[in-house]
Amino acid sequence: MKPRLLITRQIFDQVLERLAPHFDIESNQTDAEWSRGELLARVADKEALFVVTSDKVDVELLQAAPRLRIVATGSVGFNHIDLQACSARGIAVTNTPDVLNEATADMAWALLMAAARRVCESEHWLRAGHWKRWAFDQFLGADLWRSTLGIVGMGRIGSAIARRARGFEMKVLYCNRSAAPSEQALGAERVSLDTLLAQSDHVLLVVPYSPATHHLIGERELALMQPHATLVNIARGGVVDDAALIRALRAGRPAAAGLDVFENEPALNPGLLELSNVALTPHIGSATRSSRVGMAMLAAENLLAFAANQPLPTQVGR
Repeated sequence: MKPRLLITRQIFDQVLERLAPHFDIESNQTDAEWSRGELLARVADKEALFVVTSDKVDVELLQAAPRLRIVATGSVGFNHIDLQACSARGIAVTNTPDVLNEATADMAWALLMAAARRVCESEHWLRAGHWKRWAFDQFLGADLWRSTLGIVGMGRIGSAIARRARGFEMKVLYCNRSAAPSEQALGAERVSLDTLLAQSDHVLLVVPYSPATHHLIGERELALMQPHATLVNIARGGVVDDAALIRALRAGRPAAAGLDVFENEPALNPGLLELSNVALTPHIGSATRSSRVGMAMLAAENLLAFAANQPLPTQVGR
């Protein structure tokens, strides 16, 4: 018998075709997310589970799935999965690193430029019919050219962001638990978080979410930033204290923010929607076709290795 696989989201046809000969598949064929109760009922007889970041894989789900042997997430992050509980049950967990590095780095720059140069704010103003004249002081933004960029988290994506900074002749500071192998090649300087926040014109967050990084950027940290600075979060919701950020943006320090991730997403703190100096996108950092297909296909390759009793290509914590 083929192992039974539950896929919680609509997925690309080529990925389903790759998996179909090896699994008995039940997949979500709509854009609607299953309720928690429906997910628990559907996973009850499955050996394999393909999830995304909004699917919480916890003790409750594992208890509902006594046959489960692998959880493949179509994401780099895996904070939505209880790794300890999975390990205790002998359940393998896999993720999808690397395939989204360049797309996410591009998105970081898109948000940075949109926020620093007030692109979203000025577009909304234009669409509302307010543009009647040209003025020297109209929507003055912050320079990127030869400014200082601070990257919090110099991993694969952080390094890809830093490579792009060379085209702007930026000074690059970074904060990391250890020195980045790419430091010398990128001309980046490792500093403390407080120094980075105080000296950077633009701050990009690229750290994984964990208890250690929960509200890494809060009221104290935001107060260290320069008044003209820009903050961009493409990491995970919860790395930034959204309520504190709203208060800081209202006070004008930092000057602007670009956010692709949020606490409690897809729910948003309504205060963010009231601000004109923040660019908001719905967690689309990796949203290019090649990147998303690559992520789904890597998750599939892990599942296929499981079905063939072979080593998993990107197992977490092995």
